[in-house]
Amino acid sequence: VGRLRPRHDIVVPGETMTAVFWNAAAQRGGRVFMRQKKLGIWREWTWAQTAQAVREIGDGLLALGFEAGDCASIAANTVVEWVLADLAVLSAGGVSNGIYPTDAAPQVHYLCEDSRTRVLFVEDEEQLDKALEVRAGLPLLRKIVVFDPKGLREFADPDVIDLAALRALGRAHAQAHPGELDARVAACRPEDLAILVYTSGTTGKPKGAMHSHRGLVYTARGYNRIVAQDESDERMCFLPLCHIAERMGGEYFALYTGSKLNFVENPETVPENVREI
Repeated sequence: VGRLRPRHDIVVPGETMTAVFWNAAAQRGGRVFMRQKKLGIWREWTWAQTAQAVREIGDGLLALGFEAGDCASIAANTVVEWVLADLAVLSAGGVSNGIYPTDAAPQVHYLCEDSRTRVLFVEDEEQLDKALEVRAGLPLLRKIVVFDPKGLREFADPDVIDLAALRALGRAHAQAHPGELDARVAACRPEDLAILVYTSGTTGKPKGAMHSHRGLVYTARGYNRIVAQDESDERMCFLPLCHIAERMGGEYFALYTGSKLNFVENPETVPENVREI
Protein backbone atom coordinates (compact mmCIF):
# COMPACT_ATOMS: atom_id res chain seq x y z
CA VAL A 1 0.00 0.00 0.00
CA GLY A 2 1.43 3.36 -0.99
CA ARG A 3 2.21 6.00 1.61
CA LEU A 4 1.52 9.58 0.63
CA ARG A 5 4.48 11.95 0.99
CA PRO A 6 4.43 15.76 1.23
CA ARG A 7 4.81 17.35 -2.19
CA HIS A 8 8.03 19.12 -1.14
CA ASP A 9 9.77 15.92 0.01
CA ILE A 10 12.84 15.13 -2.13
CA VAL A 11 14.16 11.69 -1.25
CA VAL A 12 17.48 12.04 -3.10
CA PRO A 13 18.76 15.32 -4.57
CA GLY A 14 19.71 15.64 -8.21
CA GLU A 15 18.20 17.01 -11.39
CA THR A 16 19.56 14.26 -13.67
CA MET A 17 19.28 10.50 -13.25
CA THR A 18 23.09 10.31 -13.08
CA ALA A 19 23.20 12.78 -10.20
CA VAL A 20 20.36 10.97 -8.44
CA PHE A 21 22.17 7.64 -8.76
CA TRP A 22 25.52 8.86 -7.47
CA ASN A 23 23.91 10.82 -4.63
CA ALA A 24 21.85 7.76 -3.69
CA ALA A 25 24.93 5.50 -3.74
CA ALA A 26 26.85 7.91 -1.49
CA GLN A 27 23.87 8.16 0.87
CA ARG A 28 23.10 4.44 1.12
CA GLY A 29 26.55 2.86 0.83
CA GLY A 30 26.56 -0.66 2.27
CA ARG A 31 22.80 -1.14 2.24
CA VAL A 32 21.32 -3.62 -0.24
CA PHE A 33 20.06 -2.22 -3.54
CA MET A 34 19.61 -5.31 -5.73
CA ARG A 35 19.34 -9.07 -5.45
CA GLN A 36 19.55 -11.56 -8.31
CA LYS A 37 18.56 -15.20 -8.10
CA LYS A 38 20.69 -17.75 -9.95
CA LEU A 39 20.49 -21.51 -9.46
CA GLY A 40 18.11 -20.95 -6.59
CA ILE A 41 20.48 -18.68 -4.64
CA TRP A 42 20.05 -14.94 -4.10
CA ARG A 43 23.13 -12.77 -4.55
CA GLU A 44 23.03 -9.31 -3.02
CA TRP A 45 24.38 -6.09 -4.52
CA THR A 46 24.92 -3.19 -2.15
CA TRP A 47 24.79 0.39 -3.34
CA ALA A 48 28.57 0.57 -2.94
CA GLN A 49 29.12 -2.56 -5.05
CA THR A 50 26.73 -1.23 -7.67
CA ALA A 51 28.53 2.11 -7.77
CA GLN A 52 31.91 0.41 -8.17
CA ALA A 53 30.66 -1.71 -11.08
CA VAL A 54 28.99 1.28 -12.74
CA ARG A 55 32.17 3.33 -12.37
CA GLU A 56 34.34 0.60 -13.90
CA ILE A 57 31.95 0.06 -16.81
CA GLY A 58 31.62 3.81 -17.33
CA ASP A 59 35.39 4.28 -17.36
CA GLY A 60 35.59 1.32 -19.72
CA LEU A 61 33.27 3.11 -22.12
CA LEU A 62 35.50 6.19 -21.95
CA ALA A 63 38.48 3.99 -22.76
CA LEU A 64 36.64 2.85 -25.89
CA GLY A 65 36.26 6.46 -27.03
CA PHE A 66 32.60 6.76 -26.01
CA GLU A 67 31.69 10.45 -26.21
CA ALA A 68 28.99 12.44 -24.42
CA GLY A 69 25.82 12.12 -26.48
CA ASP A 70 26.82 8.77 -27.98
CA CYS A 71 24.28 5.96 -27.84
CA ALA A 72 24.77 2.49 -26.40
CA SER A 73 22.17 -0.26 -26.75
CA ILE A 74 21.45 -3.19 -24.44
CA ALA A 75 20.05 -6.48 -25.76
CA ALA A 76 19.40 -8.65 -22.73
CA ASN A 77 16.80 -10.09 -20.44
CA THR A 78 15.99 -8.45 -17.11
CA VAL A 79 19.23 -8.98 -15.20
CA VAL A 80 21.42 -6.94 -12.85
CA GLU A 81 23.95 -6.32 -15.62
CA TRP A 82 21.26 -4.47 -17.58
CA VAL A 83 21.01 -1.92 -14.76
CA LEU A 84 24.79 -1.65 -14.40
CA ALA A 85 25.26 -0.98 -18.12
CA ASP A 86 22.36 1.46 -18.24
CA LEU A 87 23.67 3.56 -15.36
CA ALA A 88 27.21 3.43 -16.74
CA VAL A 89 26.07 4.75 -20.12
CA LEU A 90 24.20 7.61 -18.44
CA SER A 91 27.20 8.34 -16.21
CA ALA A 92 29.41 8.60 -19.29
CA GLY A 93 27.04 11.25 -20.64
CA GLY A 94 25.56 8.88 -23.18
CA VAL A 95 22.12 7.82 -24.36
CA SER A 96 20.91 4.37 -23.31
CA ASN A 97 18.67 2.31 -25.58
CA GLY A 98 17.07 -1.07 -24.89
CA ILE A 99 16.53 -3.90 -27.37
CA TYR A 100 14.18 -6.79 -26.63
CA PRO A 101 16.10 -10.08 -26.37
CA THR A 102 13.37 -11.68 -28.50
CA ASP A 103 14.06 -9.33 -31.43
CA ALA A 104 15.40 -11.02 -34.56
CA ALA A 105 18.69 -9.97 -36.17
CA PRO A 106 17.07 -7.60 -38.74
CA GLN A 107 15.29 -5.77 -35.92
CA VAL A 108 18.55 -5.50 -33.95
CA HIS A 109 20.14 -3.99 -37.04
CA TYR A 110 17.35 -1.44 -37.49
CA LEU A 111 17.33 -0.35 -33.84
CA CYS A 112 21.12 0.00 -33.69
CA GLU A 113 21.23 1.86 -37.00
CA ASP A 114 18.37 4.21 -36.17
CA SER A 115 19.75 5.02 -32.70
CA ARG A 116 23.30 5.42 -34.03
CA THR A 117 24.56 2.88 -31.52
CA ARG A 118 28.31 3.00 -30.85
CA VAL A 119 28.53 0.24 -28.21
CA LEU A 120 26.20 -2.76 -28.01
CA PHE A 121 25.81 -4.74 -24.79
CA VAL A 122 24.48 -8.27 -25.29
CA GLU A 123 23.55 -10.81 -22.65
CA ASP A 124 25.03 -14.03 -23.99
CA GLU A 125 26.04 -16.10 -26.99
CA GLU A 126 22.50 -16.09 -28.40
CA GLN A 127 22.34 -12.30 -28.47
CA LEU A 128 25.92 -12.05 -29.72
CA ASP A 129 25.11 -14.22 -32.72
CA LYS A 130 22.43 -11.77 -33.82
CA ALA A 131 24.78 -8.82 -33.38
CA LEU A 132 27.53 -10.50 -35.39
CA GLU A 133 25.07 -11.31 -38.16
CA VAL A 134 24.29 -7.63 -38.75
CA ARG A 135 27.36 -5.69 -37.61
CA ALA A 136 28.76 -5.37 -41.14
CA GLY A 137 25.84 -3.04 -41.82
CA LEU A 138 26.53 -0.94 -38.71
CA PRO A 139 29.60 1.20 -39.49
CA LEU A 140 29.16 3.28 -36.32
CA LEU A 141 29.32 0.25 -34.02
CA ARG A 142 32.71 0.17 -32.29
CA LYS A 143 32.43 -2.62 -29.76
CA ILE A 144 30.16 -5.43 -28.59
CA VAL A 145 30.23 -6.25 -24.87
CA VAL A 146 28.98 -9.63 -23.63
CA PHE A 147 27.55 -9.92 -20.11
CA ASP A 148 27.82 -13.72 -19.87
CA PRO A 149 30.64 -15.22 -21.98
CA LYS A 150 29.66 -18.82 -21.22
CA GLY A 151 30.18 -20.91 -24.35
CA LEU A 152 32.56 -18.38 -25.89
CA ARG A 153 35.86 -19.69 -24.50
CA GLU A 154 37.26 -20.46 -27.94
CA PHE A 155 35.76 -17.35 -29.53
CA ALA A 156 38.10 -14.48 -30.39
CA ASP A 157 37.20 -11.21 -32.07
CA PRO A 158 38.95 -7.86 -31.60
CA ASP A 159 35.65 -5.99 -31.53
CA VAL A 160 34.00 -8.24 -28.93
CA ILE A 161 34.86 -8.27 -25.22
CA ASP A 162 33.12 -9.51 -22.12
CA LEU A 163 31.93 -7.35 -19.25
CA ALA A 164 34.79 -8.38 -16.97
CA ALA A 165 37.32 -7.25 -19.59
CA LEU A 166 35.49 -3.93 -20.00
CA ARG A 167 35.61 -3.39 -16.24
CA ALA A 168 39.34 -4.13 -16.21
CA LEU A 169 39.79 -1.68 -19.05
CA GLY A 170 37.86 0.86 -17.01
CA ARG A 171 40.05 0.40 -13.94
CA ALA A 172 43.17 1.02 -16.03
CA HIS A 173 41.59 4.04 -17.70
CA ALA A 174 40.60 5.54 -14.34
CA GLN A 175 44.19 5.30 -13.12
CA ALA A 176 45.46 7.09 -16.22
CA HIS A 177 42.61 9.61 -16.35
CA PRO A 178 41.34 10.16 -12.78
CA GLY A 179 38.19 12.20 -12.48
CA GLU A 180 37.16 11.94 -16.12
CA LEU A 181 33.97 10.00 -15.41
CA ASP A 182 33.05 12.35 -12.56
CA ALA A 183 33.44 15.25 -14.98
CA ARG A 184 31.02 13.56 -17.39
CA VAL A 185 28.50 13.12 -14.57
CA ALA A 186 28.86 16.75 -13.54
CA ALA A 187 28.48 17.95 -17.14
CA CYS A 188 25.15 16.15 -17.59
CA ARG A 189 22.22 18.57 -17.79
CA PRO A 190 18.48 18.02 -17.11
CA GLU A 191 17.61 18.81 -20.73
CA ASP A 192 20.05 16.21 -22.09
CA LEU A 193 18.65 13.13 -23.80
CA ALA A 194 18.94 10.16 -21.42
CA ILE A 195 17.17 7.16 -22.93
CA LEU A 196 15.39 5.96 -26.03
CA VAL A 197 12.34 3.70 -25.80
CA TYR A 198 11.22 2.34 -29.15
CA THR A 199 7.60 1.79 -30.08
CA SER A 200 6.38 -1.66 -31.08
CA GLY A 201 6.27 -0.85 -34.77
CA THR A 202 2.80 -2.28 -35.35
CA THR A 203 1.82 0.59 -37.69
CA GLY A 204 5.22 1.14 -39.29
CA LYS A 205 8.86 1.12 -38.33
CA PRO A 206 9.52 1.51 -34.60
CA LYS A 207 10.13 5.07 -33.48
CA GLY A 208 12.46 6.02 -30.66
CA ALA A 209 10.67 7.99 -27.96
CA MET A 210 13.19 10.46 -26.52
CA HIS A 211 13.26 10.90 -22.73
CA SER A 212 15.31 13.62 -21.08
CA HIS A 213 16.91 13.42 -17.64
CA ARG A 214 14.49 16.09 -16.47
CA GLY A 215 11.50 14.02 -17.50
CA LEU A 216 12.77 10.87 -15.80
CA VAL A 217 13.55 12.65 -12.52
CA TYR A 218 10.19 14.44 -12.57
CA THR A 219 8.37 11.14 -13.11
CA ALA A 220 10.25 9.36 -10.31
CA ARG A 221 9.34 12.13 -7.90
CA GLY A 222 5.76 12.06 -9.14
CA TYR A 223 5.49 8.30 -8.57
CA ASN A 224 6.61 8.81 -5.01
CA ARG A 225 3.84 11.31 -4.34
CA ILE A 226 1.23 8.79 -5.45
CA VAL A 227 2.59 5.39 -4.37
CA ALA A 228 5.46 6.25 -2.05
CA GLN A 229 8.20 3.75 -1.26
CA ASP A 230 11.34 3.68 0.85
CA GLU A 231 14.22 1.36 1.71
CA SER A 232 11.95 -1.07 3.55
CA ASP A 233 10.05 -1.88 0.35
CA GLU A 234 10.81 -4.74 -2.04
CA ARG A 235 10.27 -4.74 -5.81
CA MET A 236 10.19 -7.73 -8.16
CA CYS A 237 11.82 -7.22 -11.57
CA PHE A 238 10.75 -9.48 -14.41
CA LEU A 239 9.24 -7.25 -17.11
CA PRO A 240 11.63 -6.21 -19.94
CA LEU A 241 13.86 -3.32 -18.89
CA CYS A 242 13.78 -1.96 -22.43
CA HIS A 243 10.08 -1.20 -21.80
CA ILE A 244 9.34 2.06 -20.00
CA ALA A 245 7.22 0.29 -17.34
CA GLU A 246 10.11 -1.65 -15.78
CA ARG A 247 12.72 0.95 -16.67
CA MET A 248 10.87 3.85 -15.04
CA GLY A 249 8.56 2.17 -12.55
CA GLY A 250 11.14 -0.42 -11.56
CA GLU A 251 14.78 0.59 -11.99
CA TYR A 252 14.59 4.38 -11.77
CA PHE A 253 11.87 4.52 -9.13
CA ALA A 254 13.84 2.10 -6.92
CA LEU A 255 17.00 4.10 -7.57
CA TYR A 256 15.25 7.21 -6.29
CA THR A 257 13.45 5.68 -3.30
CA GLY A 258 15.96 3.03 -2.21
CA SER A 259 13.45 0.18 -2.46
CA LYS A 260 15.20 -3.11 -3.22
CA LEU A 261 15.18 -4.58 -6.72
CA ASN A 262 14.81 -8.38 -6.88
CA PHE A 263 15.59 -10.10 -10.19
CA VAL A 264 13.95 -13.48 -10.63
CA GLU A 265 15.39 -16.36 -12.67
CA ASN A 266 12.38 -16.27 -14.99
CA PRO A 267 8.84 -14.82 -14.83
CA GLU A 268 7.33 -18.21 -14.01
CA THR A 269 9.08 -18.20 -10.62
CA VAL A 270 7.60 -14.88 -9.48
CA PRO A 271 4.96 -16.38 -7.10
CA GLU A 272 7.47 -18.47 -5.16
CA ASN A 273 9.98 -15.61 -5.12
CA VAL A 274 7.39 -13.27 -3.63
CA ARG A 275 6.99 -15.69 -0.73
CA GLU A 276 10.78 -15.79 -0.20
CA ILE A 277 11.31 -12.03 -0.03
